[in-house]
Formats: sequence, structure tokens, C-alpha cells
Amino acid sequence: MSETRSKPPRSRSRHRRRRTALVTGVPLALASAGAMAYGGVLGVFGAGAQPKAAAATTTTAKASALAGVTDVANGFASVNALGQNGTYGGRDGKTVTVTTLADLEKYATATEPYIIVVAATINMNPVGKEIKVQSDKTLIGAGTSGQIVGGGFFLGQGVHNVIIRNLTIRDAYQGVWNDKEHDFDAIQMDGAHHVWIDHNDLRHMADGLIDSRKDTTYLTVSWNKLSQENKAFGIGWTDNTTADITIHHNWIRETEQRNPSTDNVAHAHLYNNYLEDEAGTTIKSSYGNYSRGKTNMVLENSYFQGMTNPVVRDATATVVQRGNVFSGTTGKNESGGSGAAWDPKKYYAYTLDKAADVPALLKSGVGPRSSVAKASTATTTAAAATTLTVAADGSGQYRTVQAAVNAVPANNPSRVVISVKPGTYRELVKVPSNKPHVTIQGSGGSRKDTTIVYNNASGTPKPDGSGTYGTGGSATVAVDADDFQARNLTISNDFDEAAHQDIANQAVALRTSADKVFLDSVIISGDQDTLLVDTAAKEKLGRVYITNSYVVGNTDFIFGRATAVIDKSVITLKKRWNGTSAGYVTAPSTAANRKGILIANSTVNGDVSDRSFYLGRNWHAGGDATLDPQTTVRNTTLSAAIRTTPWSDMGGFSWKDDRFAEYKNTGAGAGAASTDRPQLTDAQATGQEVADWLGDWTPSAS
Repeated sequence: MSETRSKPPRSRSRHRRRRTALVTGVPLALASAGAMAYGGVLGVFGAGAQPKAAAATTTTAKASALAGVTDVANGFASVNALGQNGTYGGRDGKTVTVTTLADLEKYATATEPYIIVVAATINMNPVGKEIKVQSDKTLIGAGTSGQIVGGGFFLGQGVHNVIIRNLTIRDAYQGVWNDKEHDFDAIQMDGAHHVWIDHNDLRHMADGLIDSRKDTTYLTVSWNKLSQENKAFGIGWTDNTTADITIHHNWIRETEQRNPSTDNVAHAHLYNNYLEDEAGTTIKSSYGNYSRGKTNMVLENSYFQGMTNPVVRDATATVVQRGNVFSGTTGKNESGGSGAAWDPKKYYAYTLDKAADVPALLKSGVGPRSSVAKASTATTTAAAATTLTVAADGSGQYRTVQAAVNAVPANNPSRVVISVKPGTYRELVKVPSNKPHVTIQGSGGSRKDTTIVYNNASGTPKPDGSGTYGTGGSATVAVDADDFQARNLTISNDFDEAAHQDIANQAVALRTSADKVFLDSVIISGDQDTLLVDTAAKEKLGRVYITNSYVVGNTDFIFGRATAVIDKSVITLKKRWNGTSAGYVTAPSTAANRKGILIANSTVNGDVSDRSFYLGRNWHAGGDATLDPQTTVRNTTLSAAIRTTPWSDMGGFSWKDDRFAEYKNTGAGAGAASTDRPQLTDAQATGQEVADWLGDWTPSAS
């Protein structure tokens, strides 16, 4: 990576092999009082790490020291009724952490109240097993590591005061799409009351994802992602019309039916949900929100994308619609009925988000949160953490960022936060390997307020006359220390290519060569070779997780041999110095048997010509044939700038011999599977998620 690489159109050496939109600003505030707040400076995560199972332990920390575990429900689950004062789960009991099936079942089926923190991937045995949860329980994932695979939970008659949050429940699928032989739901409730299902990722089960049956009532289902299923969410199986249910801020995508199907519900309040049927897939929705029997439904500010029959009602049912958006939908879109008018605000308080904002808000906000059920910063790090302030005007402890880094003691045992006041800091910053646990954080209101910038390029002569910087040495910010974090700032290289065509113009903004590098709400900006994700040595692991951020460039501008994830972010394509549009997003140089670059749940766009950019090419650094470059781009919106054949050779190596693939991308730049455009199967995709890249590491703000 320090070697000089030539630039297009003189073309850099070439390579081989293979394998939705993020909000472009600060996400909207979460609407409901009990919803999980965005951590730190916009800590937004997708599926997370999966620690290996170990023995269960009883948590010594109080529940109040674990973020989110004592939250109480909103919506109908918050209403006092049937002898239950709202829904607060196991708040009055002990907090236990479980990593095995035996301990999960032991505490979930106990008669005493418990807060049960699931801190590992737990495989159900046998497949389809449903743990019979008893009353007064909170089941909550620790960060993004709590995953239930191959089964789920059952809440029987009279079970009440149960919270199920922050979990991934997945993969009980038995190979039959419209499964009539198995009833392996993620969550099934028969006659339960006061239940809150919140911020979960539910997918790929057998029969359905959620079933609310037999007069289950005072139920709130919020901020969940429901996907890859024939039946998403069924409600009813009774002739009584007594149930009261709130369903809000859920992203229901690629499901055929029961989205939800709501049968004989006295008060069904559905708002700010996002129902999506992706075009060009084998899954075709048969209907969206269905008001059945004598249901009386209020449907507000939801967004329906591509759905067939988005809103349907029986002749005996009622639907009151307000403020919904329908994009590309066909078929029935019904409202009306003879049911008595009712106002949800007479039962509980709530705030509506604008319907137009719902897709972006939910894509970045649903599912498990990394900061939940983790020891809070206030209790675990406040005493140990040190904060150093930087201000160019002299109002801080240091005038430069590097001066603050220099002040960090060697081999520091705990977190040091370098808080940088708004301004432009034209300097080079290097965090050496003997200074781990460093955070550089802008203190302004926006990531644009604080900028670290310099203009070295690969061919820039060193001031001491010892040669040029080389690609890796050109970095404005260089990170060699493990457990580094950056947030709420911009890191840029503004090298002027037009004025210096006489020298090699690879110009890195940020270089990392460490493990557990976490970048949250940052802008990384340059032209060629913007972001170099490296490792300390070929045989060493280096993991980088980037979220809620922007990466800007034009040629191989995300490159290197690290295991790197760009999640819920925007990759902005930029024209070259002479105004032409041509470039490559990624240039991985992954070692064999390692994970390379993963772009997930993001957007790739920019003010460039159509069909002018490749998603990537394979960089066999130094001609090393043992390397196995990998880029996977999945669940990402691609603009028309992406070529119809999005992968390219490099350095005499064919990309088809390496690992390049896509999965369920959308937008004008997406395309169907072909020999020139490999797509992962659903089975392959389950092994190429964020958790697979990060392994035993769960990034969290600290």
C-alpha cells in the first residue's frame, strides 16, 4: 500500500475475482417516548457481532446501569388495564446475562421477574423450538450480539408484562415458501396481554414472523424489521372484537401477505410504517394492511412502496386513512366503513413523523441497537476516561489535534477522548500503535463544523529530501492504534490534482492499519485513494466499521486489505480533476480466507455521468497471486452512475477469480444476475452480513 499506483486513464494496475438509502443528514428524532434513542453521535447499526457462547452469568451490574433495559412501553402496551399498569417487563427482578439455550429457557420460563440479556447467538434445538415465556420478563439483546436462530418465543394465555427487544430472530425456514407443515414463528402470542415487541430484526422463519392470536391485547409492535417471509404479521383467530393494538415504525419488506392482516381488532392503530415490495424479485406482495372482520383501524402517515393492494378492508371492517403515501402501488386502496370513529390520542400520547420521511428514517432506525443492554458510559468509563480539548483559537488545552495525540501517554489503559472545537485544522495527524483507545471527536453541531485537512500526495516530496510520501504516507490522518474511534468531523485530503499532474496523485485522507476502528458520523473526502483500510501486517486482522457517514472520491477511493464494513452510509462519486466521469469505488487487496470490503444498507450516488463508475476492481498488491480480493455490495441503492458490468480487472488478474458480488441492491444502477454481475443466493447472503465481518467485536461508542 505504500507503493505508487498509477492513475486512470493511464490506469493503475488491474485485478480479479468475486463473490437503501441512508438518511443523508442527521436522522429524525425517534418519535415514541419508549423508543431507543440514537447513541452518541448517531450510532446507527445493522446486524452485529456474534460472540461465541460461554457459560451464563448473573449480571452484577444493576439494571439501571445497562442502557435501555428499564425502558417502558408506548402505545396500547402502555395503557393501564386488566390489572396491569403499563408494560415494563422484568424491571422489578434480577438482571441475568445468557449465552446458552439452557439458560435462556431457564430464566424465560421462570415464575419470577427477570431482565434477560441475550449476549450471543443461540441456536434452537430442535429447529422450530418456541420457548414458553412467562409473565414479567424483559428479553433484550446485548448490543447487536443477541441472536436467536432456528426458533422463537411463545406467550400463552394470560401471560402479561413481557418486553422483547433488540434481538435478531431468524432462520427457521424449512425450504417451503408457503409452509403448511410447520408453525415456526419468531414470536407467537395466544391470549397474552401487555406485550411490547420493539427494535428487533425478524426474518426467514417457517410460516410467519409474528402471530398475535386469540384476543391478545394491549400490544405494541414498534421499530422492527420484518423481512424474507411469506407471512409477516397475523392478528386474530377469534370472533371476539376486544383487542387493542399499536403498530408503528416497522419496516416490512419482501413479504407476501399479512403485512399485517388484522382480524376483529377493536382498536388497531397503525402509523409511520414502511411497506416495501422490491421490483424485480421473486417475492410479490398480495396485499398490504388488511382490516378484516370487524376491525376498526386508524392508518396514519405510512409509506407504501410498490405494494399490490396496499390497503384492503372487508365490508364489515373500518379503515380511516390520514396522510399516507403510495408510490408505485397497484390494486385496492380502500377506506371507509361503519365503525365508530375513535382517536388514538384519547388512549395514549404519540407523535407522527412525516410520511415522506418514513423510508429513510426506518432504514436507518429499525432493528437492534448497538448501545442497548450495554453498561452505560456514565457508570463504566466516566471515571477512567480522559478528555483533552483542542481549539485553534487557543481556548482549549491544545491548538492542534496532533499535540493532543502526543499528550496521550504510551500504552494508555483506558479511553482518551480528544474533543476538537469547530474549525479547520490544516495538519497531519498520526495516532501511533502504542496509543490505543483514542477517540477524536468534533464538538460542533455538525460533522462539517470540524475539519482536519492536508494536501500531501503519493508523489509529494518530503521536506527533508528523503523522497516522496508514497500512497500510505500521504494520509492526512493515519491510525496505527487499535480501538480507535472518530465521530462528528470531516477528514479530508485537498491535494490539487489539476495543478500537479507532474507527480503521482494518489492522496489519502484517512489510513487505518489497526483493529477495531470505529468511525461514526464522519465525512472522509478526497479524490483518488481517499480511504485506505489497511492492516498492521498481511497476517494480522484489521477490522473497520463505518456507519452513518460519507465517503467521497473517484478512483479506488475505498481500498486496502482490512476487513471493512461501510454500513448505513452514503458513498459519493466525484468527477476527476479534468471534469471527466470515470472511476472505481473499491480496490480490495484481501488476504485469502479473510473478509474484505462490505458495503451494506447504503447509497452510492453523485453528480457524475451515467454508467461511468465501477463498483470495484481487484488489487493484488505487488502482484501477489495469493491474495483473494473481496467486495460485497448488498441491500444498497445504486445510482445510474454504476456500470451495467460493475466489476473490473486489475494488474493482469481477472476479477472473476476473486470474490465480487451483489445482493438485493436497488436503484437505477442495480442489475440482474449474470456472469458479469454475480449475485449472492439467499443462503450465501446469510453468511455475508455485518456480523460475519465483525466477528467477536460489537462496535459501541465509548
